Amino acid sequence: MSKKTRQTISVVLRYAVLIAVGVVMFYPMLWMVGASLKADNNEIYSTISFIPKHPSFQAYVKGWTATGFNFSHFMINTYLIVLPKVVGAVVSSVITAYGFSRFQFVGKTFLFAVLMSTLFLPQVVLNIPQFLLFTGIGWVDTYKPLVVPAFFANEPYFVFMLVQFMRSVSREMEEAAEIDGCNSFQRLIYIMTPIVKPAIVSCALFQFMWSSNDFQGPLIYINTVSKYPASLGLRLIADSETGFEWNKILALSVISILPTLIVFFMAQDQFVEGIAAGGVKG
Repeated sequence: MSKKTRQTISVVLRYAVLIAVGVVMFYPMLWMVGASLKADNNEIYSTISFIPKHPSFQAYVKGWTATGFNFSHFMINTYLIVLPKVVGAVVSSVITAYGFSRFQFVGKTFLFAVLMSTLFLPQVVLNIPQFLLFTGIGWVDTYKPLVVPAFFANEPYFVFMLVQFMRSVSREMEEAAEIDGCNSFQRLIYIMTPIVKPAIVSCALFQFMWSSNDFQGPLIYINTVSKYPASLGLRLIADSETGFEWNKILALSVISILPTLIVFFMAQDQFVEGIAAGGVKG
């Protein structure tokens, strides 16, 4: 067997494995879309096939107003949380990472170690003290406990990834900008931020996806139904019906994840570049 033949077989086998894994990973989402178009629970439970016998959008129509609220109300609430949270996380993480990567100050190593140590701290450990804190200052049943912490670099993974990027950026460009009269903030905005844009996009996408899918946070802090995001709106539908129709839940789940998928595919090139580069910089 020639070398070229072996290489061809190797490439075919690799792609076959990748396609098979891709199908296995993608099939549950495809099944969810197909099941949302099925007529009732009996058809959903009867087969693992995602192809409906008689496709219908009735589940989308019925589910949209199943709780007494238009589901768009819950979607709007979701992005009242998600969008400011993304902005806060990105801005605060960039500023914090720039400080750690470019400035020398007393206790820098210790503070960075403390920040990184919080990566190993499970969120469940913080739930009770955080709830007591936010209850004491009157923030429960508002979006503040979900949004405000993001403006204080509360995602150490983002800070770490950005620090790794910024440390690899040549200082000569910043020194040239400083000679031209740029202060530290201008150097961050005009020099550093464009260079680390892939990492910033990665942080924004991660925060967007995590916040859009967050169930525990709103469940703890939001009590009023009219303030529920989509994750709690879906639970409300399940709780309000006896023997509820799964096709409605699945239909609204499809609607809920569509914005995340659209945003991801629009920014996937920057996202992949940021993740790939972040793995080799240091």
